[in-house]
Amino acid sequence: MSNTAEALPLDLAAAHAMILAERAARLAVESDRRVLDIEIERLKLEIARLKRERFGQSAERSARIEQLELSLEDLEETAAAVEAAAGTAEVSAHPRRKPARRPLPEHLPRVRVVEPSPSTCPCCGGRLHKLGEDVTETLERIPASWQVICRVREKFSCRSCETITQPPAPFHPIARGRAGANLLAEVVFGKFGLHLPLHRQSGRFAAEGVEIDVSTLADWVGAVSVALAPLVDAIADHARAGPRLHVDDTPVPVLAKGKTKTGRLWTMVRDDRPFGGNDPPVAAYFYSPDRSGEHAEAFLAGYSGIMQADAFAGFGRLYQQGAIVEAACWAHGRRKFFELAELKKAPIAIEAVSRIDSLFAIERDIAGLSPAERLAVRAERTRPRVEDLATWLRQKRAGLSGKSDTAKAIDYHLKRWPAFTLFLEDGRVDLSNNAAERAIRGIAVGRRNWTFAGSDAGGRRAAAMYTLIETAKLNGIDPRAWLADVLARLPGHPARRIDALLPWNWLPRKAIAA
Repeated sequence: MSNTAEALPLDLAAAHAMILAERAARLAVESDRRVLDIEIERLKLEIARLKRERFGQSAERSARIEQLELSLEDLEETAAAVEAAAGTAEVSAHPRRKPARRPLPEHLPRVRVVEPSPSTCPCCGGRLHKLGEDVTETLERIPASWQVICRVREKFSCRSCETITQPPAPFHPIARGRAGANLLAEVVFGKFGLHLPLHRQSGRFAAEGVEIDVSTLADWVGAVSVALAPLVDAIADHARAGPRLHVDDTPVPVLAKGKTKTGRLWTMVRDDRPFGGNDPPVAAYFYSPDRSGEHAEAFLAGYSGIMQADAFAGFGRLYQQGAIVEAACWAHGRRKFFELAELKKAPIAIEAVSRIDSLFAIERDIAGLSPAERLAVRAERTRPRVEDLATWLRQKRAGLSGKSDTAKAIDYHLKRWPAFTLFLEDGRVDLSNNAAERAIRGIAVGRRNWTFAGSDAGGRRAAAMYTLIETAKLNGIDPRAWLADVLARLPGHPARRIDALLPWNWLPRKAIAA
């Protein structure tokens, strides 16, 4: 609406028409915003509900959350656009709730910028006296700064004996490399932590005025993987030393001669926190050119204990040898019923999902308790439900054809019942293998960006870097800061003290100095 006098009508009828038109437009905007706000609040409530139930997260629930979050984002953008298109007109009947404004992070440095003030009073020209000040904070990001560090080693000659003295040359993070530890950590974390291929990083660096060839970046990544290999091995050894492992795998496209083949990235997660364990959590990754069981046998060599995994036939020989005990994943089994409940609305599947969900509800109450405490609760609350579920499944299975999908879902459980019920005998066992599924979720996201690994060697290198980055995250450590500090210290660090650089033992140099 224009506020100029020329835009206002001179006669009463035209003025009435203008008022009615503006009122109709305002009501239309108000109606549109009310509809959008109601839908936004509904989606927020649905997302909150799903996130609250995210314990034992399954693939279908994760996909649902991502889908809803995308829809919510789109609706909020639309609501903002509607509000902007309405101009400055006030709509007081149903104001849209604004996102909560969080205080800006206290740890960030503050740059004080004083706005120019008059030196004399603009009214009378008199002398001004400061009464106080108002501060408006704005969050800003300054593009990365590049530096060339010049390490100077001065030479001195003794006037008495003419001996020449000079400090020793500093260690480089990688042999014959001209990249500093922070730059190397950024490149490695960018590729494997943020899923940014090297050609994209090279383009970004060039836009910032520093041209680095992709081949040079590739050389750096290869050299870093060799330098950090002892840490990767130490993390894998720590995983195998645990009483329980989560194991899973995911396909990765690998470039081969004239075609693309499918390799596998496996993860081996040790996380004792759900049963009150104090040992640090780790996620070790391994690459194999195919899904043959011999590869699983290779990276699990020397391990004895409980293994939570899906019903992969390649694990069969490991279970037969007796050192590894199978614990089945209820979330994986639930998924088979969930698909039937969603797609076919099968009554048996719907009931099965409800019964299994009740088991997960109990598990949420005992997360973090000791194995003995978990077993006590399971004996009282869970065992009767599981026994009733077994009886119910057998009764329903008797009336189904063996070729039906529901029968196959029931058979999946009944044929592996000892593995499914191991958690009732051992308090260290979880109800699901979701720890491993979470560990490989980032790889699935990364596949969309890097498309394929360049070779089997590239797959093994990716597994090593994922091991370092994801283990740092599990221990609440910033992977980029940790990698930078470790790369700077590793050349002069004693090999026998490599454990001091592992994420759960790591102390930054500033902390050591303090």
